Amino acid sequence: MKVSYDERRAMLYRDLEKGDLVVGRINNIREYGFFLTLLCTAGGLKRDIEDLELSALCHIREIPSTGSHDDPLSYYQIGDFIRAAVKDIDRYQEKITVSLHQASLFPNLEHIKLGVFPREELPIHYSRSVRAAADSSETYECILKSCHGYHNPSVVDYLLEKVGVSDAHPPSMMRGLQTKLFQEEDFASAIRKKQSASWALKCVRAGVDHFKHGRHVEAMNEYNKALHIDTNNVEALVARGALYANKGSIMKAITDFELALVSCPDHRNAKKYLCQTLVERGKQ
Repeated sequence: MKVSYDERRAMLYRDLEKGDLVVGRINNIREYGFFLTLLCTAGGLKRDIEDLELSALCHIREIPSTGSHDDPLSYYQIGDFIRAAVKDIDRYQEKITVSLHQASLFPNLEHIKLGVFPREELPIHYSRSVRAAADSSETYECILKSCHGYHNPSVVDYLLEKVGVSDAHPPSMMRGLQTKLFQEEDFASAIRKKQSASWALKCVRAGVDHFKHGRHVEAMNEYNKALHIDTNNVEALVARGALYANKGSIMKAITDFELALVSCPDHRNAKKYLCQTLVERGKQ
C-alpha cells in the first residue's frame, strides 16, 4: 500500500516533536541563519523524508558561539550536512525551526553531536534508501535480508513489544477484538495443530487405501507425508508400523508402535500390533 505525498507530509508534521533529531543539507545561507533541506529523521523517529521537499530554518541564535567574535555563519557553507534538533514546529503553517544547541535534544539523544558531519556518517536507513533508489535491482526484500536484525530469531518478539502488542493480552491489534477473552483453543497455535492433524489423517486414509490394494510404496509415501505434517500423529505411526511389520522390518515397526503409545498410551491397535510384532521378533 503506497502512502500519498500529502499524507506522508501530514504524518510527519503530526509525529515530529521538539527535541527530535533531523538530518539535512544546507541550501541557503542568510544573515539571520541558514536553511536546510531535510533529508531524514534520526534518533527515535527514523524516516527518509528527502522527497517531501521540507525546509527548516536554523536561526543564528540557535548556532553555538565559537568563543570568538567571528560571524558563526562563516563556518558553514551550502551543501554541508547538518545534524540538528527540532526547536519548534508550526503544524498549521508547516514551518520547522531547528537548533544546534545540544540542550535542544531529547535527554536520550544528548550524546549525539550536532552540527556539520561528513557524508560517511549519514544515517544507515537514509543511505540505504538512496542506494536502493539508484539501483533498481536492489529491492526492498534484498535490503531487508541484508539487515542483521532480520536474521535475529527474537526480532518478532522485539517488534511486538515495541508496538505494545502481546501475543495473548490482547491477542489482536484490532480494537474490537482486544476486549474479548479467547479460549486457548482459539489461538493460532492450537488451530494450526488441529489443521495439521486433519491433513495428516487424510494422508493416512489415502495410505490405508493404497495398502489395501497392494500399493505398498504409495502407502508408505502417504504415511511419511502425514508424519511430516504432524510428527506425532498416532494413526500415521500405527499405520506405518503395521506396514513395516508386514514387510518384515520388525525393529522399525516396534519403534513406530512405541512412539504411538507415548502419545496415546491407550491406543488399542498400537498395543495389539506391538504385542504381535514382539511375538514375531521372539520367534526369530
